[in-house]
Amino acid sequence: MITRNQSPKRKRGVILTLQGWERLQAAKYQSEILDNSGNPYTQQELSERTNLSHNTLIKIHKRKLPVDKQSLECYFRAFNLTLSNYDYTKSNPLEKQETGVQFTLTGQIPLNSPFYIQRHPIEQMAYETIVEPGALIRIKAPKQMGKTSLMARILQQARAEGCKTVTLSLQLADAKVLTDLTRFLQWICAIVTRSLELPNQLGEHWNDIFGANYNCTDYFENYLLANIDCPLVLALDEVDTVFNYPEIANDFFGLIRCWHEKAKYGDIHSPVWQKLRLVVVHSTEVYIPLNVIQSLFNMGLLVDLPEFTSEQVLSLTSRYQLDWTYQQVEKLMGLIGGNPYLVQLALHHISSEYMTLEELLETAVAETGIYQNYLQRLLWQLQKYPELMGSLTQVVMSQTPVELGLVEGFKLHSLGLVRRQHQGWIPNCNLYSQYFRDCLGRLQLLAV
Repeated sequence: MITRNQSPKRKRGVILTLQGWERLQAAKYQSEILDNSGNPYTQQELSERTNLSHNTLIKIHKRKLPVDKQSLECYFRAFNLTLSNYDYTKSNPLEKQETGVQFTLTGQIPLNSPFYIQRHPIEQMAYETIVEPGALIRIKAPKQMGKTSLMARILQQARAEGCKTVTLSLQLADAKVLTDLTRFLQWICAIVTRSLELPNQLGEHWNDIFGANYNCTDYFENYLLANIDCPLVLALDEVDTVFNYPEIANDFFGLIRCWHEKAKYGDIHSPVWQKLRLVVVHSTEVYIPLNVIQSLFNMGLLVDLPEFTSEQVLSLTSRYQLDWTYQQVEKLMGLIGGNPYLVQLALHHISSEYMTLEELLETAVAETGIYQNYLQRLLWQLQKYPELMGSLTQVVMSQTPVELGLVEGFKLHSLGLVRRQHQGWIPNCNLYSQYFRDCLGRLQLLAV
């Protein structure tokens, strides 16, 4: 019996967390590949598979209105998952998890995420190459094009084939390290040693009379590679960092090339070097003068990551539960092209019902637009380098391709701001044209 001072206990609904949503999407995507010929499930097919109504499915997908916990359990069971306490919440996830969402979008796409778009046949070629003795893969693309996400998947494939993997971002090296070849190579040796959980033996294997390259090679050959019983994949990320230090660049890239070639010599040391496979990741073309004989950048498998195609963007919209047409995809790509980061950010906001496609197009370069923070960071970077600012001003203010200096062109390209057309450079997409034309125009007026 309920008295006047009591109220019936109301069963509160639950909402998918970001983690739960990504787990569910990953399992559904895998099922679509295995059980549905790679085609996305229609709403009717999902309803039949989960025994849930269309309305309940919509609520689950939108992650705004609560549903009963049993409905989530049914949905998870339909794709062989067990609902955990981390997969749902009783509060509004959009208020508390935005930071997590942004982290996912601005960094590497998790290995189990359904939002990773494969760019066939790139992944398959890389997976086949990395298991070859003495393999070398070079991944090149402007920033935020998916290089690190691809690298992570190559390393995952290598581990599945029984390899050890070590990832080393050269951006972590201090300026003092990068100006001295000996310190730089010892730094690399020390990090790889620690990653392999071996004792540091640099003191025993380093003799200054032989020089830094020889000592580093000896340390790898007679200590690191000799003490593991499986192949080692060494992934060198942010290799562009070394381009700014020509005093070490020639020797370092010549050393890496030498290691790659040692596996092919056919002498008594070759089996040791066949254990080493290399993944080199950089954002731009080589713009410093390197000895062609020593250069690393004309060897191995080159993976030049392209932007998303309209078909790939359309596939991504279905993973965000958006029922888009090619015309809508073309509208979005007319503003931002196929830049993976810009596309993912747009689809995240639209699928979360923060805005419509039309609102995004209207506010893209406004102070309240979703790209404002990203564009401001680019502007701040450019303001540190007047020569780059001047070059970009020429490009965005011109109606025709602009010829730029070799270094300026490649640096702007590494930021993703410009691309080649014929013999010159043009803005990479309309978003950059609009934003930087307005910003640089205002800066010029202030300078007058």
